Amino acid sequence: MPEHGGNLRDAMRRYGRSDWIDLSAGLNPVWYPAPVLAGNAWHRLPEPDPALVDAACAYYGAHRMLPVAGTQAAIQALPRLRAPSRVVIAAPSYAEHAHHWAQHGHSATQVPYAGLAAAVDGCDVLVVCNPNNPTGATVPRAQLLAWATTLAQRGGWLVVDEAFADTDGAQSVADCADQPALIVLRSVGKFFGLAGIRLGFVAAQPDLLAALDELLGPWQVSGPAQQVGKAALFDRPWQRTTRDRLLHDGRRLAQLLAAHGIESAGTALFQWWPEREPERFHEHMARRGIWVRLFRDGPRGIRVGLPPDEAAWARLELALNEWTKESR
Repeated sequence: MPEHGGNLRDAMRRYGRSDWIDLSAGLNPVWYPAPVLAGNAWHRLPEPDPALVDAACAYYGAHRMLPVAGTQAAIQALPRLRAPSRVVIAAPSYAEHAHHWAQHGHSATQVPYAGLAAAVDGCDVLVVCNPNNPTGATVPRAQLLAWATTLAQRGGWLVVDEAFADTDGAQSVADCADQPALIVLRSVGKFFGLAGIRLGFVAAQPDLLAALDELLGPWQVSGPAQQVGKAALFDRPWQRTTRDRLLHDGRRLAQLLAAHGIESAGTALFQWWPEREPERFHEHMARRGIWVRLFRDGPRGIRVGLPPDEAAWARLELALNEWTKESR
């Protein structure tokens, strides 16, 4: 199983202490305030709520969407809906894509973002995170739609994972997912900071959504998750305020890293950079109770999310000051 951020118990087991700042997962550190749930949310079987789908379609701009128990559920299921295919996954990328497409008889190849255009003609399925996790790289919307058209001509798919697209949706193609070949994944966990409720959405043509729904089975999304997700997706004032704050804090994080000689890239929710000695940086931060995401393989590097408050910003700055002094 690939490594992921958010594994704070690993940090506690290895280093002890209880005052951790978890910057490893790239989530909004100020999560959506979940409303009080109706009592029967815990009692009734979670039959699908059409209002949740309406909220998602309105928020993401899609024509139709299928709620799933986090986009991870769709990532694991989509490879099972195709006969063995030639699959290209943009690299580096969210590791679960390559992990699951490599199974079920598919021929999976990882290709750098710069080489994707040349790889389209030789594949049946192309998988792209946009913005990319962990680098923040983006592919222009027009390019994605052109690739989808090319793949559609031979019954192929373009899978676009837009988990980090909420703060800047200019390149999103969710509104075009009713066209052949295009499958778009959206996550409630990142922007809303609600990874724990396991809620995501898939936008695609009706027949593909029906096949995915059948494969995943009934009661995919819990009753509490449906109620909380619906409230979050409808709450426009909270979304506007949060988007402004995250964009501000994202710039602040990039500037803080640059002040310590770290040239990073990313999104409003995280910064990533190739690090010559990522294990040493990771260890340095862990010894100070700051848990960052270590990338050991592929492009070796570090990803850092947003601190939740001023005290955490101060601790991060102090740790960076000490790192800079030690590295001279």
